[in-house]
Amino acid sequence: MLARVAPWLPLADPEADPEGPWSFRVLGAADTQDLWTIVNADPVANVFIAAHLEATGTAAPSSAGAEIVGMFRLGVLRAACWAGVNLVPIGVTDETGAIFGDHLGRSGRTFSSIFGPSEAVMDLWSTLEDYSGEPFDVRPAQPLLAMDTDPLITPAPDLRLTRPDELDLLLPACAAMFEEEVGYSPFIGGSEHYRRRVASLIGKGHSLVATGENGEVVFKAELGTVSSQVVQVQGVWVNPEHRGKGLSAPYMAGVVVAARSLAPTVSLYVNSYNARAIAAYRRVGFEQLDTFATILF
Repeated sequence: MLARVAPWLPLADPEADPEGPWSFRVLGAADTQDLWTIVNADPVANVFIAAHLEATGTAAPSSAGAEIVGMFRLGVLRAACWAGVNLVPIGVTDETGAIFGDHLGRSGRTFSSIFGPSEAVMDLWSTLEDYSGEPFDVRPAQPLLAMDTDPLITPAPDLRLTRPDELDLLLPACAAMFEEEVGYSPFIGGSEHYRRRVASLIGKGHSLVATGENGEVVFKAELGTVSSQVVQVQGVWVNPEHRGKGLSAPYMAGVVVAARSLAPTVSLYVNSYNARAIAAYRRVGFEQLDTFATILF
C-alpha cells in the first residue's frame, strides 16, 4: 500500500505509478456534479448520499458539521466518504479502500458506525482499525435487497401512516427494535434526540404502523432514507406477541406500496443470520443486489 511504503523504496516514488499519488480534501459545492457521477453509478447502494445531495443541493459540509471527504487522482474525484456521526463510503473499491481508511485514521475523526457496501467498508476498516477503538460489533455480510415492481402478495389492509398524536405509542416500539438490532437502548444519554428523529419521520409521512385491537403496535417500519430513485426501508419490527403468525410479508408488501409512491425502487439490508426475515422479504419480491456491512462502536 502506497501510504505505508517507506519513501526511500522504489514503490514510494510517484513516478513508479503513471497515474501519480492519491490526494484527499473535503468536498465543496464545485464538486457536487462529480460526486453525483459516482453516486449515480449505484443509486441503491448510495441512496444515503443521494438523499443528502437532493435535500441540500451541494457536496459542501452540512450545517450539522458533517463533511464529504474526496479521494482524487490527477485531479479527478475517484471515491468519497461521508464523515459525520457515521462513515459512509461512496464508490470505494478494493483499489482505494485501504488507502482511504489509512487517511481517515490519520485525520483523527471520530464516528459511531461505518456502513455501506461490504467490500468498501471492510477495506476501509482493514487500515482504519489501526487508529480506532474496539468496535462493539462487526457485521460483514448483510444482504442488500431491492425490488422495483409491485409486491408479489396482497398487502395487509390495516397498514397506514403513523399519526403525529401517536408518537408516544410508537416510540417504545422503535426503541425495542433499536435495542434488538443494535444491542443497547437509544435512550442512553437521554431520549430527546431519538424522540425528535421518530417525530420527524412521522411528520414527513415516512412512518408506517399497524395497531391491534387493544391499540398496541403490531407492526411498524420507516421509509428511513428517500431519494428520487430509491427508498431504503429501515426499522422493520413485529411485536413479539404477534410473531410467528405470518404477518411480516403482507405488512412488508404494504410498505413496498407506500415506498413506491415516493420512488420506483425499494431497498433494505438485513443481517444474514435473520433467515425468517429474509424469507419474508423474498415472498414480497425482494431480490439480493449486493452485500452491505456495518461496524458499530
